[in-house]
Amino acid sequence: MTQEIITSAQNPRLQEARALLNQVKARRKLRAFAAEGARLVEDGLRSGARVRSLLVRAAHPPRVQTILSHIPEGTVVHLVDDKLFDSLADTVNSQGIIGIFDLPEWPLPGDLNFALILDQMRDPGNLGTILRSAEAAGAQAVFLTPGTTDAFAPKVVRSGMGAHFRLPIFALEWEALKAAVAGLNVFLADMAGEQSCWQADFSAPCALLIGGEAEGASPEARELVTRSVHIPMAGASESLNAAVSAAVLLFEVLRQRSAGGTA
Repeated sequence: MTQEIITSAQNPRLQEARALLNQVKARRKLRAFAAEGARLVEDGLRSGARVRSLLVRAAHPPRVQTILSHIPEGTVVHLVDDKLFDSLADTVNSQGIIGIFDLPEWPLPGDLNFALILDQMRDPGNLGTILRSAEAAGAQAVFLTPGTTDAFAPKVVRSGMGAHFRLPIFALEWEALKAAVAGLNVFLADMAGEQSCWQADFSAPCALLIGGEAEGASPEARELVTRSVHIPMAGASESLNAAVSAAVLLFEVLRQRSAGGTA
């Protein structure tokens, strides 16, 4: 384990980490992202994701020290002055560790039969929660349309709880997205959908399309739609939170396929 102590706010490694935490342009240019917290760093290391470096608060808790004792040989560890680290951390009560990982480069599954399309999803907390649900329900890929929040922004990564290391996520332009989901039945989640999600048949290869909280699905996204589905509700609410809707539909796909022996 190589160590380097950082005591200056002008240190290039510290500035790079700050850029990755704050700027989507930096993440795309450097092909890297920051994962803050012991749980996320553990998930990243366990998944085999390439870690470029670890930034560790000089005064760090025992859990972080345990992580450091099990990292791959040659991993660069930057010990950071406490105040400097606290100014860098994106969370209020930081756990004292930030991992800088390569942005994953997933191949598109050749036998794609269960995908999720997120359109105009701009709330980072919702996006991360949906990614977590998608990974748990067994989605093979998540496609983000133009205008959707960057999946590797810090709040999205925290809300995803490690899903970013296990779930193929693709940010695509419209033509590439159309090609990727060709042959799939695309079900739009819509409170005025033509069919109840309990009656819809999700056994064939399909993709779920979830629109953003504010504007719903865009006209470009609706061109992909095979049919629309709604979630029956007994109460007086007009609609559900996007993350809740996505979870309900994702696990309905899993339920149907598990019951039919196809999952």
